[in-house]
Amino acid sequence: MHIVERAGNKKKLTHIRPVDDKDFKTITVKRYFFYWKKIKSTCPVFKLTLIDSNDILGLIALVDYYEEQRTEIKLLAVSIENLGKEKQFEGTAGCLIAFACKEALLKFENFPCVSLIPKTELKQHYINKYHMIDAGWQLYLEDMPLLNVIKEYLA
Repeated sequence: MHIVERAGNKKKLTHIRPVDDKDFKTITVKRYFFYWKKIKSTCPVFKLTLIDSNDILGLIALVDYYEEQRTEIKLLAVSIENLGKEKQFEGTAGCLIAFACKEALLKFENFPCVSLIPKTELKQHYINKYHMIDAGWQLYLEDMPLLNVIKEYLA
């Protein structure tokens, strides 16, 4: 899995791992927009880093609903320097969403689904960029769109 450094258009190898307790010392609201410490007690939180660095580029919190064969993205954030038109890396959020899709596929083999409740201003972005399906207050991925996100961002 990789992201692209915009300066020089270079591919950088990344990986996603569970957040360690010591990571929460550097995970601030100023850089990651949410109080991640609060959510860690309710669901697993994962971090995206470059292979050769411990700097956290993005975070995702996931909740599994086994009876629905669905993984919900409870919270997703990229670091402030990877947001907007001047971002340092391209593909950070895509890798995190693809990771959620892969986890759902591993858990719910036959009918995996990934959903999220988007901020109003991001709803159309998720539909356009990741081909999420509008289900009213939630967006979701299943079937080929889910597999396509995995293929695009984790290959």
